[in-house]
Amino acid sequence: MKYAYGYKTAIGDVVIVEEDGAITELFWETEKQPDGCVYRETELLREAGRQLALYCEGRLLKFDLPLSPKGTEFQKAVWQKLCEIPRGETRSYKQIAEAVGNPGACRAVGLANRNNPIPVIIPCHRVIGSDGKLVGFALGLENKRRLLELEGADAG
Repeated sequence: MKYAYGYKTAIGDVVIVEEDGAITELFWETEKQPDGCVYRETELLREAGRQLALYCEGRLLKFDLPLSPKGTEFQKAVWQKLCEIPRGETRSYKQIAEAVGNPGACRAVGLANRNNPIPVIIPCHRVIGSDGKLVGFALGLENKRRLLELEGADAG
């Protein structure tokens, strides 16, 4: 069963989706409506909402939630590496490509970031261009800047 629930946060109104005991999606409420979900708060969704609120307050360094993003093996490898970037730090697309063992895959890393179904919790906003500039965020560069500033990172 898939469940979805909405939360008002300092970064906007978001919807978090749970399926089979793991978080599978997070999106801004204005983006879309969850498909095939029961709109009900579960214990896991409540915990995800609590951790998101703590993150927004600057009191959470790392999310501790079961995640099950849907994607290719390459995408999942990229998303795993993103979860290893500490709060307040950034990495380049090239660094992530190297970390997944494919140094020439910078564009593929960018596509994996764009297709990240659980932004913020899987911190794709922490990936920047090799020149230190903010590039390529599906939710807009202003939101990327806001998230990095919230974390105390250099927002270009």
